[in-house]
Amino acid sequence: MPLPTRQAGGHKAAINNPRVSDEAKEHSRQALDELESETGTQGTRAAGADDDEGKDEVRQNAGFKATLKNPNVGQQAKDHAQEVLEERGAL
Repeated sequence: MPLPTRQAGGHKAAINNPRVSDEAKEHSRQALDELESETGTQGTRAAGADDDEGKDEVRQNAGFKATLKNPNVGQQAKDHAQEVLEERGAL
């Protein structure tokens, strides 16, 4: 059985897809309401957003360093990446 977060993502995509019928969109809305009412899916993304446990710090640092060099990234994101890298002594 697929993960509830994957199911929710599929239903959200269906709701926003102009090629999906109104009937299917309504089904996805109902399914999404049911999924969100289950305790396992509420706040999953928010709860894990600041949780760095289990993540490889070397890979995180590589991402922050890439942020510094990416011309498509805003200055605020670059400043944040710089701060994190300096805190970790990774520069």
